[in-house]
Amino acid sequence: MNSRKKPKAAIAILMASVILSLLANVIAPYAPNYMNSDVIGQAPSMRHIFGTDNMGRDLLSLILYGGRASLIIGTLSAMLSTFIASVYGTLSGMSNRHIDNLMMKATDLCMSIPNILLIIVLQAVWGRATYSSLALIIGITSWMQMSKVIRSEVRRLRKSEFVLAAELYGGGFWYVLRRHLFPNYFSSIMFMAVSNIGSAIIAESTLSFMGLGLPISEVSWGSLMSLSQDALLSDQWWMIIIPGCVLISVLVSITEIGEYVRERNTSRHSNI
Repeated sequence: MNSRKKPKAAIAILMASVILSLLANVIAPYAPNYMNSDVIGQAPSMRHIFGTDNMGRDLLSLILYGGRASLIIGTLSAMLSTFIASVYGTLSGMSNRHIDNLMMKATDLCMSIPNILLIIVLQAVWGRATYSSLALIIGITSWMQMSKVIRSEVRRLRKSEFVLAAELYGGGFWYVLRRHLFPNYFSSIMFMAVSNIGSAIIAESTLSFMGLGLPISEVSWGSLMSLSQDALLSDQWWMIIIPGCVLISVLVSITEIGEYVRERNTSRHSNI
């Protein structure tokens, strides 16, 4: 069976997005909140190659600065949710049936509450939205499904002959986990961790679109998409198409990389 080719285009798009966003202070032609009343709602031109918004801000600069916010929030929240899911799912999978059932019922209870409702409540308790608060809130509300997958993987692997043999020969909890279990479900963790970045970016964009994201002084890809509501009424097509294409390109690239990571690690550890 042919293995998936390395997604060079996806890697290039994601790396370019990360580098350009991190260097926004250096390469952006304007400050993100610089407003010029003479060019309000201007279409792409030599001076503003991506055009301007309805407040006279340069769209290219907004995309660069907004990418930094969205990528930071997405990465931090994905790291948090992956850590929680890995620990919780592994403990559940390694526990006896009664504890495992109890932990899974708790997970199902959490999943029965809509994520957006949890996020709204937590954000109301937290107060003013910041990078750290959004990353924390998105992270602690998006680990449940991942933990169930990890738990299922651990339960399946525990019945494998090589794991039973290791336990028979005196292998302890940490030895079995480190040498036999973790290498075999690592591919699932990596795939879901990468995918969680994309999901977190979507969550941040949704919050900003609903007015629950970063304050107006902070720009993100989500806040740019929220401006598309006004752009639809004012025929500013560039405010819809350009940020939308950037966001979709990054999300598709993350998905492609995640699939490649999953397949590569599955092949690497299939004989462990």
